[in-house]
Amino acid sequence: MPPPQDEITAVETREPDPGKEKAARFLAAVDDEQRVFTPEEEKAVVKRIDRRLLPLLLGAYFFQQLDKSSLSYVSIFGLVEDANLQGQEYSWLGSILYLAQLVMQPVAALLLVKAPTGKLIGSAVFLWGSSLAIMAACTDFPSLLGMRFTLGAFEAMIAPSCVAVTQMWWRRGEQTLRTALWNGMNGVTFIVGSLFTYGLGHIHSNTLYSYQIIFMFCGLLTVAFSFFILLLMPDSPMEAKYLNHREKVIAVERLRANQMGIVSREWRWDHVQETLCDLKTWCWFFLIVTISIPSGGISTFGNLIIKSFGYGSFQTILFNIPFGVIQVLAILGGGWLATRFQRKGLVIVGFALVAALGTLLMLVVPREQKGVLLFGYYLVSFLAAITPLIYAWEAQNTAGDTKRKCTSAVVLIGMCAGNVIGPQLYSTSQAPLYRPGLISNLILFVLTGVFAILTNIYLIHLNKKHSQKRQELGKSARVIDESMQKEKDKTVDEVENVTVREDKGFSDTTDLKNEDFIFVY
Repeated sequence: MPPPQDEITAVETREPDPGKEKAARFLAAVDDEQRVFTPEEEKAVVKRIDRRLLPLLLGAYFFQQLDKSSLSYVSIFGLVEDANLQGQEYSWLGSILYLAQLVMQPVAALLLVKAPTGKLIGSAVFLWGSSLAIMAACTDFPSLLGMRFTLGAFEAMIAPSCVAVTQMWWRRGEQTLRTALWNGMNGVTFIVGSLFTYGLGHIHSNTLYSYQIIFMFCGLLTVAFSFFILLLMPDSPMEAKYLNHREKVIAVERLRANQMGIVSREWRWDHVQETLCDLKTWCWFFLIVTISIPSGGISTFGNLIIKSFGYGSFQTILFNIPFGVIQVLAILGGGWLATRFQRKGLVIVGFALVAALGTLLMLVVPREQKGVLLFGYYLVSFLAAITPLIYAWEAQNTAGDTKRKCTSAVVLIGMCAGNVIGPQLYSTSQAPLYRPGLISNLILFVLTGVFAILTNIYLIHLNKKHSQKRQELGKSARVIDESMQKEKDKTVDEVENVTVREDKGFSDTTDLKNEDFIFVY
């Protein structure tokens, strides 16, 4: 929040070229007096944003997870036999979706810069829901493979869109918890999807296989939800019809502290080049690859692993419900811990060690001890907390509209690559022990912790470089990062000690080129 009027003289800002950012152009028509607001006004606006956007984001991510996970649910209801799948064909049905997402990430990045965000998300939800419903007509491997590819191509939009919307509407200190909330739909999917599958699996039809009924139900439900997004999701804070002009000004002005910009609708190749040359881009990439490989394997083969403990099909479905509950608690708990202590790297290390312990139990405990094996499987569910932390970590440390979208694309390419590889490390021929897949997961959980520590160290190094650059320019080495503070934590002294500087908050400047940008770890 800008300082009160009697303290504004302590800060001298020079506005950026308004042509580079839609937020800058919007605020160029607003008087300075109108940009000053109280904590109570800001709190009311944030509450309105949460009430409108979070249900739409949560719903979109829920249906994406439900639809792509439907393959795992139907695997225990005879999909392999009914569709006459052989060898690695079931594994490829799991991998092809992420292969499609990988191929589509550059297109997703371009569309997110150039196209209206709300309409883009709604269209993507409609198209992938339609793809899943059409998949109900597929009864052999080639047709299932083709429709799974189509499903993945349209679903490629949702994760980068959710990251972009989170960056566009909330301050950096608020983003981790919001990212955890929409990513928590991973766990909710396990709960609701298991219940759906349990009920739908009891339907006996002479014309449809169980997997066809499940595909059709989930697909049509997704299509219905897409219309809510198309009607209610705004494209940006400046274009939100449900906010009045004063609320729009507050929604935009409060994001100045992020030093990241909001939206430009201009594709910049210099941002693309910096993304590829930025070492931390590849820190995020390798970090998410190492966690996505075991995540992809468990999401595709999880039900089969539980069944291998000696449980029946319907028991397996019900035992997946606690897995989902633990995922939700782990994701929300991880978001809270990272927000409370502002140490994402250490939180990631902790969750990776818990998942490694669970994998170790499944490897060494005899098959007769079903309860201990199931407990180990539930510990592995803590891996779900790591991906949203990586999304938030990357999003909070990247500035410049095109660079933000491109960095998210690289991260999501890593996520897709990991999920393509993950199911290939497992095979139905490994049943009932699945030792090769579980051993690879154990190694990767350890590597996840190592990459998190290295990333943490590098961000500390970047902050020191920016501090040194500020000193060279005659600025104070210490800059207060208001974007990571709660309003009640700010003091008058902090406002009065702000260094005179050019305001680059809405200049579409990248994080590496803005010496006032503070990297968070």
